[in-house]
Amino acid sequence: MKKVLMAFVCLTFIYPLCVVNADLKGNEKAFFSEFKKVIPQENFVTVDELHKKWMDVQEGKSKAVIIDIRTKQEFDNGHIKGSSNVDSGHAYTVPKKLTDPEQEILVFCRTQHRATYFVSLLHKYGYKNAYLVEGGIVGWIEKGYPLVNEYLGEIKVTSYSKRLKEEYVYREGR
Repeated sequence: MKKVLMAFVCLTFIYPLCVVNADLKGNEKAFFSEFKKVIPQENFVTVDELHKKWMDVQEGKSKAVIIDIRTKQEFDNGHIKGSSNVDSGHAYTVPKKLTDPEQEILVFCRTQHRATYFVSLLHKYGYKNAYLVEGGIVGWIEKGYPLVNEYLGEIKVTSYSKRLKEEYVYREGR
């Protein structure tokens, strides 16, 4: 009787949860794939191509806009000098600021997942020169390219950590 009851509980309550969860993950992958297809293949760029464009912007040779779509906290911890920070959920704000559909825009996040959604929306809005940086800030760091932050100036990260903040510890004045 216990085995029958256990089987009933599993089939009635646990199995449907697993199926729903699997469907959600599969649906997200399919949705992501559809968004990625919106971006023309030639609009995927490497971290090295971003670095070259960034150098051109720094030297005044390019008016490309570099957008970091990580959270404010991620951005504040270290970002590419001169990049703009737009939260990944706020692609809808870009047309208010960048009114030229020909504007060259390079977008990155931590790796490239969030940026894929963001860049595909920019293409749907009509930006023809919106580029997805493959590898994101992690790739930038792995290449040894510099970051900046408000407190330290230019920094060079030797290894990347997903953990952005330590546990809060009250420190007595020294």
